[in-house]
Amino acid sequence: MGRAAIGIGVGARAGLGAALCRRFSEEGLHVFLAGRTQERLEAVTAEIHAANGRATPVVADTTVAADVVRLFDTAEESEGPPELVAYNAGNNRFKPLLEMEDEFFEDLWRLCCFGGFLVGREAARRMLPDGGGSLLFTGATASVRSRPPFTAFASAKAGLRAVAHGMAREFGPQGLHVGHVVIDGMIDGDQLNRRFPQFKQQKGEDGMLRVDAIAAAFWGLHVQQRSAWTLELDLRPFKEPF
Repeated sequence: MGRAAIGIGVGARAGLGAALCRRFSEEGLHVFLAGRTQERLEAVTAEIHAANGRATPVVADTTVAADVVRLFDTAEESEGPPELVAYNAGNNRFKPLLEMEDEFFEDLWRLCCFGGFLVGREAARRMLPDGGGSLLFTGATASVRSRPPFTAFASAKAGLRAVAHGMAREFGPQGLHVGHVVIDGMIDGDQLNRRFPQFKQQKGEDGMLRVDAIAAAFWGLHVQQRSAWTLELDLRPFKEPF
């Protein structure tokens, strides 16, 4: 069988999910791209194919257990258990607490936290019998600090962080390297530039995190020698206050 990676939360070509999949492909892995929008997945897949990489799009809702199982089945039937899984699904929506509907809070939790649990559980089930691999989660400043109006988002990301930390302690000794990457700053990607284009000018050169630089950090975690694994890595622009 070949070498496979699963990238979850792939949206626009200029986003982090796409950058992760491109990097994994450049390193020789057959990448299975998962997201909710067929058109976006196909655009990133075509880009990887144009660079002579291997990629397969899989439309999936990672908050639905059956979709997660189907995603892993697709990868395993083609290449065997993945050696690398990256959970990048999330949506940084915000709202003052007194204006927040029940559904708003729950939807953020399902995508940012519950989906990570479903993917993490399935990854462990598939990867541990094969000797392990890397399971990496995208975190945020909100993973470790809650401020309004991001209270719902922070609770979900903190929950995902707890899932990652628990999995690392449970499965690390069995060969599964679980990492949680805290993105402490603004990502220079499609979502932020589309919604808040003024931020890039305000931040100045290298004031936002470049998606290819984040992807390089993810790959660095994957290839770490197991005598010195990193559980949590925080990334921020050099000029970002913290």
